[in-house]
Amino acid sequence: MSVHATPRRLLDVGCGTGYLLRLLAKRCPNASELAGVDPAPSMIETAQQTADDRRLRFTVGAAERLPYPDHHFDLVVSTTSFDHWADQRAGLGECARVLAPGGHLVLADLFSPLLLPTLLAGRRGKARTRRRASQALSAAGFQGVAWHDLYALIIKAVTATT
Repeated sequence: MSVHATPRRLLDVGCGTGYLLRLLAKRCPNASELAGVDPAPSMIETAQQTADDRRLRFTVGAAERLPYPDHHFDLVVSTTSFDHWADQRAGLGECARVLAPGGHLVLADLFSPLLLPTLLAGRRGKARTRRRASQALSAAGFQGVAWHDLYALIIKAVTATT
């Protein structure tokens, strides 16, 4: 998928109520599939009830075991759920697995040096800084890692390709 091409198959990992996928459905009229996965059955139930497009599909599941075939999606997105993944490296490996060659990952979450103290306590092993996240992305096989500042102090977005 080129940078300017519209993705045909999209996956939102940690989709919650499906809000982002509903927005993407409107912005990507040529997409054939918009899938969302979330570990919370109540979130998936809400997403299914508010789905207003036949292309939207929601499934209960975890980032570490995505229920999709290899190389299936052109675009994988995850917004503010990465920090909650039980095993971030495994989840990134799964994102890379389900992405088609040249596919794109967009990950927006908490990444800041201000979060370094949290790595000494309950968030030990989490990628909460750009350096740690970049290492995890590289280990999962992602390339072309680019960081983007958002309108928040500690929320950053990172993009990468397979």
